[in-house]
Formats: sequence, structure tokens, C-alpha cells
Amino acid sequence: MVGIMFALMLGLIFIGVPVAFSILGSGIFFLTVTDMKPLMLVAQRVITGLDSFPLLAVPLFILVGELMDRGGISKRMTTWAESLLGWLPGGLGIVTIVSCAIFAALTGSGPATVAAIGGIMIPSLVKNGYSLKTAAGMSAAGGALGPIIPPSIPMIIYGVTMGLSIPKMFIAGIVPGIILMLVLIGVNIVIALKNPEILKNRSKTFSIKEVLKNTWSALGALLLPVIILGGIYSGIFTPTEAAAVGVVYALFVGMFVYKEFKISDLPSALLKSMGTAAMVDIIIAAANLLSWIMSVTEVSTIIVAKLSTFINNQFTYLLILMLILFIVGALMDTVAAIIILAPVIVPLGIELGLDPLHLGMIFVINLVIGYVTPPFGYNLFTASSITGLKFNEVVRGVLPFLLVEMAAVMLFAFVPQIIMWLPNLLG
Repeated sequence: MVGIMFALMLGLIFIGVPVAFSILGSGIFFLTVTDMKPLMLVAQRVITGLDSFPLLAVPLFILVGELMDRGGISKRMTTWAESLLGWLPGGLGIVTIVSCAIFAALTGSGPATVAAIGGIMIPSLVKNGYSLKTAAGMSAAGGALGPIIPPSIPMIIYGVTMGLSIPKMFIAGIVPGIILMLVLIGVNIVIALKNPEILKNRSKTFSIKEVLKNTWSALGALLLPVIILGGIYSGIFTPTEAAAVGVVYALFVGMFVYKEFKISDLPSALLKSMGTAAMVDIIIAAANLLSWIMSVTEVSTIIVAKLSTFINNQFTYLLILMLILFIVGALMDTVAAIIILAPVIVPLGIELGLDPLHLGMIFVINLVIGYVTPPFGYNLFTASSITGLKFNEVVRGVLPFLLVEMAAVMLFAFVPQIIMWLPNLLG
């Protein structure tokens, strides 16, 4: 019966029913057919699913990104990065990717990063010799750094779901995030070197005076990651409290330092952030019913027992896990995928001796690559909407960046020291 429930849920998702309602509908079907519990349980589990202090960080980090965009913070970060890196071959592309990484590190949201940085940089990239599809693809790929470089909303969801330390996951995401940023920069440089138009139109020569001037101008923006991540890792505040501090800081800088955010902008910023956060939270709430059903029926234990008969070593397990997550990441919402799949798949890896932190990071990074994987990559749709390109054209533009990201993720899976080095170093 559990198998029928999952088949019904996936069928509803693929015909376009919202993920939360697909989960709830299949769960209600299971309870009704099995007569296991009264349907009052549905409301109880939905409320319980949101009764978690760490989940408060999700809407707060989304609001941080919205305030940054409206308050001029993202614009100043981009100008600073351009003065520092714009003179290199493919300099404007490097600026785009680095700006995505910095903005992403503050918001944890891929689509928000594509909208904020892509909206600023794509016109400049096209003006300086990049094709529109390459510029759109680069912005979409850069936006995928958002949920990998901490703070990260998917890491918060995974930590809550699997009982893993969220600060540890944040620390473990730093090195993979930087490596992914560097490989994207490498692809951009190759594209630039093959295109004389891009090389001809690159920015003026490097100027220390210009860098210092723009560093001072962007100081309010550049201090935000120091405050958020420094506060978390030093133990001054939790990730949830860090998100609240980030909101206050972004609001203060936008209103009183840069003076680009007005109090009249606050209601629309709150409404937009609330709409985005509600989409995430309703999936989490609905998935708590699914988690309860899986726990009561012990389906995770049964699946692990079945899989262990033919997956009996770490290499095979990682290979199959990567394949499953690449496919699922392209077809399903990241939050839903974490909540549905992690309790089923991860226990077998732990039984085989893999580190729970390494597995958690592989799980999150793989699914996040789904942000730029057709047919349902969020970042691809965002890039399409801000450029006016057809979806398939954005896909062609993102393809070289996507391939190197997938190769890097395979490296992270089979060389765990890349992920574990910094957490082990910091104890």
C-alpha cells in the first residue's frame, strides 16, 4: 500500500499538481484505505511539521535577499567585483560568477541570485560580446552556488529532517562552494578566449585606487557575510538568530547607509518574501505526514534491507545515489526531495560506513545542481523570464557550465576529504 501511495504522489506531481497537495493527497488516500488513523492526524502532523526553531531561518534568509536587492547592496557588490576582476580575460563573466557566489552566500536562494545578479549583469555581458544564451546560462549556473555556499536553505531543511548539525553543514559547504565557483570561472575563461569580441571589450586595466574606492562603497555589503557566518561559527548566535541579525543589518544598510530602501518599500518586500517562504514551508508541513507514515510502516527499514542485498559496498552505493539524485534533482523540488528521499536512502549509506556529514552534503549539492538541470530547473526558468529567451535556448547556454558542475559533484562524492577537510580542521 505504501508503494501505491508513492506512485500516486509522483503521478500527481508529474501531471502538475503542486508538490504539497500531491503529498497530502497521497497521504490522505493511504490513511483512508488502511483505516490506520482518523483524518484529524493530517492537521496535527502539518502543524507539528512547522513546529521547529531552525525552520524560522528559511523566511528570514529569503527576506535578507529581498532587502539586499532593493537596498542597493547587490549592485555595490557587483561594482566592487568588477573593479577587482573585470580586467582579466572574460573579466565580466568572472564578475558575474563571483557576484553570484557572494550574493548567494548571503541569501541561500538560487532563483533570487539569478534574478538579482542576472538582472544587473546580463545586459552588460551581452554588450561586451557574450551571446544572450551564454550570459543567461552563466547566471543560472552561478545562481546554483546559492544553496551550496552557506548559509543555505536546503542545508537547514536537511539538518532538521535528518538530525544533522546545521552549523557543521554550513562549514562543510564552504570548500565545495569555492571549488564550484572556480570551475565555473574556468569555463567562462575558455569561452572568452575562444571569442575575440569578448577579449576586445573587457574592462580597463586594474587600478588599486578604483578597487579601494569601490571596497569602501561596498563595505556595508561585504560585512554582511562576515557578521552572519562569523556569528554562527563563533557560537555567538544560531543560524536562525543569524538570519534575524541579517534582516536587521540589511534593513539598516539599505535605509541609512545607502539610502536606497524606503520604509514604503517594506510591505511589498515582506509580501514577496512571505510568498516565497510559504511555498517552502507548506511542502515541509505536508511532508511531515509522509514522514509519520514511513516511520509507522517502517518502510525505510524494509527498503534498506532490500537494497543492502545488492548494494554491499560504498562505491556502488555512491554511484547509485548520485544517479538517483541527478534524476530527482531535475524532476522534483529540492525541499520535497530531501524530505521524501533522505530518510529512505541515507540510512543504508551510514550502515556501509559513510560519514553522515559527507552524505548530507552530497545529497544537498546533487539536488541543488537540479536548479540548472532541465526540464524543471528553477534557475533556468528565472533566467528565461529575465532575458525573454526560450527555455531551450537557456538550456543550451547553461550546458557547458552544468557539465563541469556535475563532474565536480562526482569528485566530491568519491574524494570525501574535499568536503570533510574543513570541518575536521575546525574540530
